[in-house]
Amino acid sequence: MNSPQNTERFRALHHTGDPLLLPNAWDFASAAMLAEAGFPAVGTTSLGVAVARGLPDGAGVARTQTVETARLLSRLPFLLTVDIEGGFGERPDEVARLAAELAAEGVVGVNIEDGRQGNRLADAAAQAELIMAIKKVAPGLFVNARTDTYWLGITPEPEPTMERLRRYADAGADGVFVPGAISAAGIAAITEGIELPLNVLYRPEGPGLDELSALGVRRVSTGSLLFRASLAAVVDTARKLRSGDALERDVPGYAEVASLTIDQGR
Repeated sequence: MNSPQNTERFRALHHTGDPLLLPNAWDFASAAMLAEAGFPAVGTTSLGVAVARGLPDGAGVARTQTVETARLLSRLPFLLTVDIEGGFGERPDEVARLAAELAAEGVVGVNIEDGRQGNRLADAAAQAELIMAIKKVAPGLFVNARTDTYWLGITPEPEPTMERLRRYADAGADGVFVPGAISAAGIAAITEGIELPLNVLYRPEGPGLDELSALGVRRVSTGSLLFRASLAAVVDTARKLRSGDALERDVPGYAEVASLTIDQGR
């Protein structure tokens, strides 16, 4: 069960003066490695959780796998927030049940998005109802309300995004998340126009952490970046072996992975 102390610790990480760098894991091993590296909070990547299990991301079909992953990761010594896609249900009661399950596992936060299949956005009023339902059954959960206006390329202007964020803030969201190719000016407009902590998605070609901090960003997520990087490393290593290229005697991370145990606990 999530505790008020953990909730407050997680909230405080958004107000240290520097953005909270939130790495996103997809299974026990990846999360345990991040715990070993000393990250105080870890999120899940919905893409990684779904694709690693042969399911599509964003299709609302990975509810069981998301809860199972949260149950495993909640045993590790960090604060856990879970990506629940669009909530795995259109009705507030369905999303509320999911939130209650995750809170019971010790999860401190959820990320819920308004993007839907077919490159469309959910109705903002209906999305606000989902947020209210979460806060009603699990008021301690840090609800990170994501809007996909930029992610889906729907509008380059900040005001439609701001309208959605204000509605989600009024519904009880604790933070807001705007992934995508948003400009520095767009980020500044959002941080100036809403009091909740702003979360952005790290982009290698985008602003660095120092610049994002100066713009008022309070949280930076890696999203599926670590999952994709790990798959690239798998393929690269296999190709080197196939072609006869020499590998390092000790593969980086081998000792740490070999020492992982499933009975690590809080």
